Amino acid sequence: MHHDFPAFPLDQLALRGEADAPALNIKGNTYSFKELNSRVSRLAAILRARGLKPGDRVATWLSKTETACLMPLAAARAELMHVPANPLLKAAQVEHILSDSGAKLLITNKARAGQLDDAANQIVDEKALVAEIDAATEELPPLPDGFDTDKLAAILYTSGSTGRPKGVMLSHANLSLGAVSVAQYLKLAADDVTLAVLPLSFDYGQNQLLSAWQAGGCAVPLDYLMPRDVIKACGRYNVTTLAAVPPLWVQLVEQEWSAEASAAMRRLTNSGGALTPSLVKDLRGIFGGKTDIYAMYGLTEAFRSTYLDPALIDDNPTSMGTAIPFAEIMVVTADGKLAGAGEEGELVHAGPLVAQGYWQDSERTEQRFKPAPEFSEYGGSAVYSGDTVRRDADGLLYFVGRDDAMIKTSGNRVSPTEVEEVAIESGLVAEACVLGRKDERLGAAIILFARAEPGVEDAAEKLAGYLKTALPNFMQPAEIIWLDEFPRNANGKLDRNGLAETL
Repeated sequence: MHHDFPAFPLDQLALRGEADAPALNIKGNTYSFKELNSRVSRLAAILRARGLKPGDRVATWLSKTETACLMPLAAARAELMHVPANPLLKAAQVEHILSDSGAKLLITNKARAGQLDDAANQIVDEKALVAEIDAATEELPPLPDGFDTDKLAAILYTSGSTGRPKGVMLSHANLSLGAVSVAQYLKLAADDVTLAVLPLSFDYGQNQLLSAWQAGGCAVPLDYLMPRDVIKACGRYNVTTLAAVPPLWVQLVEQEWSAEASAAMRRLTNSGGALTPSLVKDLRGIFGGKTDIYAMYGLTEAFRSTYLDPALIDDNPTSMGTAIPFAEIMVVTADGKLAGAGEEGELVHAGPLVAQGYWQDSERTEQRFKPAPEFSEYGGSAVYSGDTVRRDADGLLYFVGRDDAMIKTSGNRVSPTEVEEVAIESGLVAEACVLGRKDERLGAAIILFARAEPGVEDAAEKLAGYLKTALPNFMQPAEIIWLDEFPRNANGKLDRNGLAETL
């Protein structure tokens, strides 16, 4: 299938920009594309010299360090599979990832290494590794154009809304075409500066580097503690591109933005949950009309599926848009037919961005990855998302809910998203999360977790009244639980599992 698509070996992203143009600005060092390529080559040679062979897995457990940024390309150049573990994971979760992937080598720092049981893996100290890269003379050349891009380049473990993390297998083609697709629809250019605040172990986070380099632009990785740090960095580096998930946008719009922090901003991108009309309005208030706001939808099993043309967001703030380049997005009814306009169905994604399945888990692979429906133009393997969506008469897609998150209450199926959106539109609530709690009478009772909009008086009394007028009886929460802060998972999304455990 890939012969129709401009796939290339992933490590060639280090060759995309002008030799002297900045590619990576990290902790006070700026590396040009020439230096980026040289450091990728040296790290690839070092990994090979440690006895790793093509197809071996090499893991990283790092914050946004230089090595964490080089590894996706260096592992690819050495024909290894990169297995990045989120720095926020606990030792037990990292041990699961190491044993499940069979990683031969783990690159981490001393403090993290000390938390692990003596693993069978070789543990490489990152500080020593950087010194080795600095001193190295041997370089591994870029992979040739004829290289088989169906070979695996990475295994990304999903934070998973359910169960233990699954390793999603991604080929060179999956990742290189993902970079081309995003750089194309975001209209990234060589003078763009992307602030990378999302974890690099997360497909959306890693793509910030890959798409920036594909465009010949510069990436600025940032580990931030407070939302203020993000805003300061936007001013300091003249950031043009900022990507985040909804909980971070909510925190960012509650801050004061200086003129210099927003001055250079060309585009904001959101994935990992829907934007709300009030959030879009708040972002407009800060950035005005000169900054494009991109709403997007993705799933690790196919990276990214849809984006909304930024010209449409003010009138369609809750839409997830249409297919990104190289993706075919179908809405499929329960009986396997193509859904009509306004009809709900499962989002099914076909095309070359579809991952190669779950690492050593044929059972779960078969549940999620199946042959594309007969009416598919691309054919081949498709990922069945488990998300219910509908397409309106204009062809725009709307998220209805996750099949496994739908609440069945007194005979009705209720989408948590719908109740959350209404709660936020009240203007009383900054963040909301809706879950079902087992209930003898109803089957499941609707529980709304809410964080009050800062500065709002009597939010609790006002919200109950507002919901009574805005929602039908069967969608009314049985209980509203007010929180000062929501739990987040390692990718910065709302931690629904953590909340569910409190029920």
